[in-house]
Amino acid sequence: MGMTRTQKILARHAGRPEVEEGELLVSQVDLTLANDITGPPAIDEFDKIGRPVFNKDKIALVPDHFSPPKDIKSATLCKHMRDFARKHNITNYFEVGRMGIEHALVPDSGLVAPGELVIGADSHTCTYGAVNAFSTGVGQTDLGAAMASGQTWFKVPKAIKVVLTGKKPDYISGKDVILTLIGMIGVDGALYQSLEFFGEGVGELSMADRFTICNMAIEAGGKNGIFPVDDKTREYLKERGVTRPWEAVEADEDAVYARTITIELDKLVPVVAYPHLPENTHPAAEGKELAIDQVVIGSCTNGRYEDLVSAARILKGRKVDPRVRCIIIPATQEIYKRAMDNGLLDIFIEAGAAVSTPTCGPCLGGYMGILAAGERCVSTTNRNFRGRMGHVDSEVYLASPLTAAASAVTGHITDPREVLK
Repeated sequence: MGMTRTQKILARHAGRPEVEEGELLVSQVDLTLANDITGPPAIDEFDKIGRPVFNKDKIALVPDHFSPPKDIKSATLCKHMRDFARKHNITNYFEVGRMGIEHALVPDSGLVAPGELVIGADSHTCTYGAVNAFSTGVGQTDLGAAMASGQTWFKVPKAIKVVLTGKKPDYISGKDVILTLIGMIGVDGALYQSLEFFGEGVGELSMADRFTICNMAIEAGGKNGIFPVDDKTREYLKERGVTRPWEAVEADEDAVYARTITIELDKLVPVVAYPHLPENTHPAAEGKELAIDQVVIGSCTNGRYEDLVSAARILKGRKVDPRVRCIIIPATQEIYKRAMDNGLLDIFIEAGAAVSTPTCGPCLGGYMGILAAGERCVSTTNRNFRGRMGHVDSEVYLASPLTAAASAVTGHITDPREVLK
């Protein structure tokens, strides 16, 4: 029986010729990852083991959720990570000045390559499937053990085959693709399954699109998402200085899938996920009666340079509606500098938006954009659960950077085509 991409990576890292869905196995890991929320408890579990780290070059620690620290508690969490990094000479420790949002910073730093296996104590670790890696979130205890042993256990997942066809319109992004998919199958539609992407439509997607799509695989309940390697992948890896040997994986022709879903890119429209689940998708054009109070453009889902370019495409020469607070958060220092050098920050500031240092901040209700009761926000983040961005009586609407920026200009949920025409 043939294997899927995910099954091949798990088998390779378990030292086995093949694996089957449902099997339990132990695999070696190529990288472990934690942030300022999950890192400290993982470190505490690691300390109980009483062993040195398995490889100081294969642990990445990124304080990004509440960093720069917003209060004494968050400062203490960051210090806990910092002390651990110094004690064990951790190579990939990223803090203020070097920092970024982990799921943009890690691949942009060349720490992930095709065929590799990455675990992180954060559910959106599934992002790195964009470069043909198997990456997934794990618990803090599992991460602590992996930092000592260099391995962890897995249950081999089933897989869903997602076939992308047609040409992608320039008003459609990866966010519209994944929100459409989640709307089709639901937030539990891929529960503990791998979302594997195929078809000529893959070539229509930029690397930023693919990162966004894999980032939100977890919002469909998925174990991971994974794309094939093509010329865009190779160019991205080259730009990121990935020179170590790597081997891409492709599914066997006789690989077994739980089901196949086809998405016709040329038929997609800009969509928005209404509260309080990512599956509650509606065409953006239906939101004209929904006035908004805030827009957030950023996060590990949509804080990449291409996302900022999309926002600038709308905001250039326009003004944010005076009733709206628009907050734009570049995902890394490199992206921030590139946006500054190319005039994007000028566009945002002249439009009346605020530009933040890289941080997860408002996405998890941390800081830099908390909502009060009754407020409504259009956000490029990945979750819109009740109370996710502040008060339990606030509302979060998930959208692409184009749709979010268009909504900031009009003051209500808006199809970006209405602003661009």
